[in-house]
Amino acid sequence: MFGNNSKLPFEKGDGNCLKVHSIFETIQGEGPYSGHQAIFIRVSGCNLACKFCDTEFDNYKALEIQYILKKIQSFEQIKPLIVITGGEPFRQNISSLCKLLIMHDFNVQVETNGTLYLDIPNEVELVCSPKISNNKYNMIRDDVLKQAIAIKFLISSNIINYSDISEVGQKKYDIPVYVQPMDEYNDTINQKNLILTQEIAKKHNAILSLQLHKILNIE
Repeated sequence: MFGNNSKLPFEKGDGNCLKVHSIFETIQGEGPYSGHQAIFIRVSGCNLACKFCDTEFDNYKALEIQYILKKIQSFEQIKPLIVITGGEPFRQNISSLCKLLIMHDFNVQVETNGTLYLDIPNEVELVCSPKISNNKYNMIRDDVLKQAIAIKFLISSNIINYSDISEVGQKKYDIPVYVQPMDEYNDTINQKNLILTQEIAKKHNAILSLQLHKILNIE
């Protein structure tokens, strides 16, 4: 958490076994499917180390994708949204897992920072949350943009580079933009972040995204 994770490169492999931090039932708390019943597959490792990261994902178990499928099927939710998140999911070869889930008629969403990509089924929907690099936003890869259903910007009143949004390819592909107040674990700063996010949403005609799972105090 908070940028203390190691920056890890893409791991080659056939994708039949993945490093997974956790698999759990919840609701999707952010973005276009906010409020939908979901099962999260949190994979381990990231190629970035953002100092504001609010997620622990370093610990993992190596799990075969058939085991992951059976674990998902053991939950009582009826055809929930499957969210593959991290860390950065594209740091591992998640293609086989995506194909397996699509084959079993699941709706699959991958949450990515937009810096890595590998071939996945067209049915998989991407939600991209770009991060600052070298003090600016860079254009998101075209292969990510072509499958992205949302671009989600984090907004902070405390970190100048995250005080507004930028063009990263969303206009070219007419992708909806969401803005979300950064959780900096400080009530005073978070309230300022929320106010600024509302202003940014109005300024850019963007959609306000709140971390509903944190409001409900669930994982």
